[in-house]
Amino acid sequence: MARAFLLVLDSLGIGGAPDAARFGDEGADTLGHIARHRPLRLPYLAALGLGEACRLATGHVPPGLAFGRPRGAFGCAAQRSEGKDTPSGHWELAGVPNPVPWTVFPRSSPCFPPELIAALCDEAGLPGILGDRHASGTAIVSELGEAHLRSGKPICYTSADSVFQIAAHEGAFGLERLWAVCEVARRLADPWRIGRVIARPFVGSPAEGFTRTANRRDLTMPPPAPTLLDRARADGREVISVGKIGDIFAHAGTGVEVKAEGNHALFDRTLEGMRELGEGGLLVANFVDFDTLFGHRRDVAGYAAALEAFDARIPELVAAMRPGDGVVITADHGCDPTWPGSDHTREQVPVLAFGTAYASGSIGRRTSFADVGAAISRRLGLPAPIHGTAF
Repeated sequence: MARAFLLVLDSLGIGGAPDAARFGDEGADTLGHIARHRPLRLPYLAALGLGEACRLATGHVPPGLAFGRPRGAFGCAAQRSEGKDTPSGHWELAGVPNPVPWTVFPRSSPCFPPELIAALCDEAGLPGILGDRHASGTAIVSELGEAHLRSGKPICYTSADSVFQIAAHEGAFGLERLWAVCEVARRLADPWRIGRVIARPFVGSPAEGFTRTANRRDLTMPPPAPTLLDRARADGREVISVGKIGDIFAHAGTGVEVKAEGNHALFDRTLEGMRELGEGGLLVANFVDFDTLFGHRRDVAGYAAALEAFDARIPELVAAMRPGDGVVITADHGCDPTWPGSDHTREQVPVLAFGTAYASGSIGRRTSFADVGAAISRRLGLPAPIHGTAF
């Protein structure tokens, strides 16, 4: 029985979506702009059709990604969900577009509803909060870390996504306490339709500087309908979720959840999962560094190097495949490191499918990420989802 593997390169957009102007992102192109600043060496991704996927999205192939005749199925996909956030992108890839906009907080300061903050402080026993505005996580922790240590008040901030982020020092505030505060915030945030509450622990001191740790925790609203993962589990299939997938899907249908820090370790866990996954199973992995370490931090060189490191390991992925396996490499949104600000960008994403499950050649421009979930459903012999057209 066929096995399926869905690998999400978090934030690898390949050019503005048809509705990018509505999000202020007309002209954004994560991969294209990186390649123009620093020519890329991605021989394996290029061979799978990444350059041709870019041509479908933007009309041109970025420098370094030309390849004569790709060896896999390739295309690009636009998003239908009302948002450019991580959960919406992943849910739509799994066959469930998010039809209702999330609550996004205004760019005023303070930005959070006072009644929400009052309830949080009361129920979580907090002396107050710091921040209360849109901010880059690393910047606001650097700015307010010392005040946090003095006052015991957590640092609360948001972004262009529907997020309520709470940062606190692991030692002085306590990691378990931070997670407990976020649990309270998640419950209070539900009526406001806030997509994610994120715990952002950090360590360090004013003298040495502050560093965020790997103990981040995302508390996400559950998808509005059964996803590909739910349907696989309901059919008795084994599901392995690598990286942030468990958090992104609110632990619904995510099966065995495997955590790791950094893209290299996530790739290791993916290979281990490929060796362990039973026939008819599904593995979904998220490679978060592209987004958190390089896209949001506007690190073009770092993003390029991370792409090349991922590309260099693709032969290991191919070697781990069995006859009948199908792999899809895609993304959930963009995060153009050359774009103003530090937020996600509304972009098309590449869809690269390979293995005996998929014939080589163009699958064209797809009008929904849900086509990915539909294709995987068909390959696994699951009932066709409501959304998406299989390629």
